[in-house]
Amino acid sequence: MLTWEEFEKTEMRVGTITEVNDFPEARKPAYQLVIDFGETIGIRKSSAQITKRYTKEQLTGRQIVAVVNFPKKQIGKFMSECLVLGAMGPDNDIVLLAPDFKVENGLRIG
Repeated sequence: MLTWEEFEKTEMRVGTITEVNDFPEARKPAYQLVIDFGETIGIRKSSAQITKRYTKEQLTGRQIVAVVNFPKKQIGKFMSECLVLGAMGPDNDIVLLAPDFKVENGLRIG
């Protein structure tokens, strides 16, 4: 069990996907995302295995929720700088977590 203080250390923030690229070098099908988290946090990159449900066109301009204070993770030649969050269904069928309404990039989830 986590304590409340431990949970509060996790920085989940809203960001807008500004760019989506194929990631053919990934072991499992994935996209490379560029995400705008607003003025304070800035632009971050992430790899996300969300190709089963989403096209690149559907993702561009979409707001998502991501953890922005994990250490960077090298995935092949790509450096992932945040963790995009989603509900994980069977066979890696991931549904992204997102706000119901457009909000300011960088807002904290709590």
